[in-house]
Amino acid sequence: MTSPPPLLAMRGLVKSFGPTRALDDASLVVAPGSVHGLVGQNGAGKSTLIKALAGLVSPEAGSIEFEGRPLDHLSPQKAEQLGIAFIHQDRLLVPTATVGEALFLGRETMASRFGVWQASLQRRADEALRHFFGITLPRGALIRDLSTAQQQIVQITRALLAKPRLIIFDEPTAALAKREVESLFAAIAQLKARGLTSIYISHYLAEIERICDVVTIMRNGRDVAHVEPSHTTISEITRLMVDRDVKDLFPRHRAGRGKPVLSVAGLGAPPAFANVSLAVHRGEVVGLTGLLGSGSKELVQALFGLRPARAGTIEVDGQARRLASPVAAAQAGLALVPEDRRAQGVALGLSIRENATLASLGRITRLGWLDRSGERSKVSRLIEALKIKASGQEAPVRTLSGGNQQKVVIAKWLARRSDIYVLDEPTVGVDVAAKAEIYRLIAELAEEGAGILLLSADLDELLGVCDRVLVMHRGGVVGTYETSVTSSDQLLAAALTGAGPGEGASHAA
Repeated sequence: MTSPPPLLAMRGLVKSFGPTRALDDASLVVAPGSVHGLVGQNGAGKSTLIKALAGLVSPEAGSIEFEGRPLDHLSPQKAEQLGIAFIHQDRLLVPTATVGEALFLGRETMASRFGVWQASLQRRADEALRHFFGITLPRGALIRDLSTAQQQIVQITRALLAKPRLIIFDEPTAALAKREVESLFAAIAQLKARGLTSIYISHYLAEIERICDVVTIMRNGRDVAHVEPSHTTISEITRLMVDRDVKDLFPRHRAGRGKPVLSVAGLGAPPAFANVSLAVHRGEVVGLTGLLGSGSKELVQALFGLRPARAGTIEVDGQARRLASPVAAAQAGLALVPEDRRAQGVALGLSIRENATLASLGRITRLGWLDRSGERSKVSRLIEALKIKASGQEAPVRTLSGGNQQKVVIAKWLARRSDIYVLDEPTVGVDVAAKAEIYRLIAELAEEGAGILLLSADLDELLGVCDRVLVMHRGGVVGTYETSVTSSDQLLAAALTGAGPGEGASHAA
């Protein structure tokens, strides 16, 4: 029995950006009705390959065929007309649009036969969100007011409404909570059952193993292997991605637990969260997790002065602090590595050097003059310590891979020598090798006496990196779990139900 011809065939693609060859004889062949995985380290060529399919870059060599027809001079408009839809990692939505307007922008007649009415748009939006994800969003809410996860759901729903023939998911679960991930997987399974073809790009290899039929593995601009997840292992896929074994993904730090460096008592910012108490000691990594709407994200924002706290107290090294702004938080010794590094963590147009010293300029100036030699020396040490891959200090941050951009965010706070590091989803959108390096950095910071508060939806990450994990549910901390005697199932159960710790858990916060 012969196999059907591929829906998409990209063969022998070559693309260079200056001296850097992003694609080097790369190919991607996707069977109709399949879920095809695409993996590789940051900088392996995945994004350039997909941009070629989207018509955003023009390959210098190679061919692209869709449904057996060669595609020349592709453009985003032509790709959309062919029925190729893209779910980008960066949420491409109008910030000032309502949910209904965002879903039906340019397709308003889908929502109403009698004109563009807000009520009709919102009603159809509610129906679509319930159909694909089983959720509703606040009526009249603007895109800019939604959480990162909610914006991602809107973007995915908008693409699905167009009934595409091929849909490309680029890190679609990076901002989603566990329950939303399950809804997305169910939606992909339904689409596959109806004959839709998907390309699924993710650094979460457990997801690749679970939902993909075939996986193309890229390295250094080439497709180096094509495997069936059912016949291989995550370890083998990882080895093929990095061309070596990645051992000790979660290095355990050996620091002893010191005095509390951050103490929070009865902190509240209703309606997001209330009466939250916790402590982070020097030399300790404390995890924080919860479903969308649990208040965990808002708690992190309040700790760094991005959201006003209405009740409670915050102490740093035993001294009461009023962290009313990010400046006050930084002066108190806190550092924040935000989830959305491109929008909040780095200045994309500035160089690595400028970004790395942005939070510590006062420490490298003399009589109002910047110590250029001292600055370059400090940045050189940071680049070496963090293993930032770039052409040099003056490379614009926008030219770096996601993992290296994240390292620049961390470098900015290392240059300031902060005492408390608040890490908000620090490994979202970075490859497995970069994750291992970030975990190593977290362990080293703890060993040097810093306190770490790590917010993550990746339960395996929390169990592998942290000493304790706090679980939030509906605005409150429902329990603190010692990771040495806790499973991911226990953490998930607490996040879902709000039930307190079970066997082997500690109530001490």
